[in-house]
Amino acid sequence: MRAPAPDSLPAMAAEVAADAAAVAGRHADSVDREARFPAEAFAALKEARLLGLMVPRDFGGGGSGLADAAAVAHALARQCPSTGLIYAMHQIQVACLVRHGQGSDWHRGFLERLAGEQLLLASATTEAGIGGDVRSSACAVEGAGDDATGAAFRLEKQATVISYGTEADAILVTARRTADSPPSDQVIVPVLRGQTRLEEIGGWDTLGMRGTRSIGFRLVAEADRTQILPLPYADISARTMLPVTHILWSSVWLGIATDAVARAAAFIRAEARKRPGTPPPGARRLAEATAGLQTMRGMVRGALARFEEAADDPDRLTAPGFTVAMNTLKTEAAEMVVRIVGQAMLAGGLAAYRNDSPYSLCRHLRDAHSAPLMINNDRILGNTANLLLAHRDNGTLFG
Repeated sequence: MRAPAPDSLPAMAAEVAADAAAVAGRHADSVDREARFPAEAFAALKEARLLGLMVPRDFGGGGSGLADAAAVAHALARQCPSTGLIYAMHQIQVACLVRHGQGSDWHRGFLERLAGEQLLLASATTEAGIGGDVRSSACAVEGAGDDATGAAFRLEKQATVISYGTEADAILVTARRTADSPPSDQVIVPVLRGQTRLEEIGGWDTLGMRGTRSIGFRLVAEADRTQILPLPYADISARTMLPVTHILWSSVWLGIATDAVARAAAFIRAEARKRPGTPPPGARRLAEATAGLQTMRGMVRGALARFEEAADDPDRLTAPGFTVAMNTLKTEAAEMVVRIVGQAMLAGGLAAYRNDSPYSLCRHLRDAHSAPLMINNDRILGNTANLLLAHRDNGTLFG
């Protein structure tokens, strides 16, 4: 398929994504069974120039917003959740660069490369000894000095997870600003494949989301200080990474739930045709799953609208009420996808339980159970509880 020109891409995003999603669907079982990177799907995404979807047109990208990226992630996840999740994780990093890197010559050049070469971005935020707290780092940027003259630095990180790390063209790494900085004084720096050495320190044999290959690595990078994003990671996280992550992840989970309900509905219709006038036993469960799906869809769309309204206002993005809303989206969507897929499986009965059935929901069920564990819901609920305790409601927390 011939890739569209950047100027035509936003209007064609849904159509082009459908083609890439079809490729992802054809290879989804193999990706899951072999726990391998979905290479075929990402070749199609690169050909369609969808990796640069959110890069501004001035840099050769598609010029689209978060809503289009969410729609593509949703479409991919309906066919292959691992592909959808990798695409979402890539676009989270793109959003950070687009929103916080355009004031730097190095990052502007990198955005041009990203769009032109369709580079795949990964992230390294988790670290051994931190316990899953992405807002703390043990590793540090070393040897860079305190100025921005381009002095070389070295960075070594024991990353407990870098999804699709060996396939990524660049990795955005969090670290302490200097060796003397406290754990919370963090920066984020994109390091290129040729600047990075990766040594595996863990495998990836999991229940679901097997195609993400979220392996642990010892990461060693040597690069220039100009590559460090100028804004502190705390600000990047609050203004972009946290809300974009929760919106795109939830869009992926919505894609899983959407396909699960569609398969359950197809089974119920087939059963109803066999016995006209007699509702199949699973019809009520289908109704429950459909109601849950509609609620989940509204929740994701509402969060997306809220982010787009606040996107250019740092005060609104860092307000406690906004953070509570985005945290709640993540925790609720993660629970809902598990519940909806379970209801759809009850509707489909043994046909949904079988691996060799056209109505099978086995992979959906396994992939859905990753959702509450990706930044554990208990950790996020704890952060939300602290916000609720620390701030008296003046109409902003629940508005």
